[in-house]
Amino acid sequence: MQLRKSNERGHANHGWLDSYHSFSFADYYDPKWMGFSALRVINEDVIAPSKGFGTHAHHDMEIITYVISGELAHKDSLGNVEKLRAGEVQRMTAGTGIEHSEFNASGTTPVHLLQIWIEPNQLDLPPSYEDKIFTDEQKYNQWCLLVSSDTQQGALKINQNMMLYATKLSERNQLNYALKPKRSAYVQVVQGAVEINEQHLSAGDAALFEEGESIEILALNASELLLFDLPPIKDKP
Repeated sequence: MQLRKSNERGHANHGWLDSYHSFSFADYYDPKWMGFSALRVINEDVIAPSKGFGTHAHHDMEIITYVISGELAHKDSLGNVEKLRAGEVQRMTAGTGIEHSEFNASGTTPVHLLQIWIEPNQLDLPPSYEDKIFTDEQKYNQWCLLVSSDTQQGALKINQNMMLYATKLSERNQLNYALKPKRSAYVQVVQGAVEINEQHLSAGDAALFEEGESIEILALNASELLLFDLPPIKDKP
């Protein structure tokens, strides 16, 4: 198990946007942190009230937005106009090209979110969009499947051999995950503090697993985590 500590991430504060980069992104570059398996970007963003990203384009990337708190206003070139709230997950296939804008929908409260990029298993796909609310009850002290290569358990569909799970753990609750052989995993602590395989992690920290093994998580207080079940490192796209 390798740790990616929160305070070691790239950081950019633009005033209206406070962003932490787990992997190289924009002006932050570290050749040791260019991605992990098919996971290319995890940006933890806090966007000031009424501020946001104007219309911009993406190509050949699977983009997942996970809202932690607040509301995010989304508009794209496919005609989707949405407000994403805490617990809501958005998946976009950029494919041959998609344009979108993202703004804090509130004039008084920041919006806190994770922006995630996954490298697709195929280029030049037709662009597509979907979003879904996953309730706290679905995540409470259990794994809730958010995103998958098929639509099992009501997950959003992604063009990559990966699965994304979320959980919200109560204090002192334990939850394990048996990683299959020839699979890797990335566990992101969204909120709270936990022990993962007896190592202490706090909000913003992550644990990386390059081979199939047992992942044991103990919540030290009320905590929220994401777990990416990914292809083996040697199979990076």
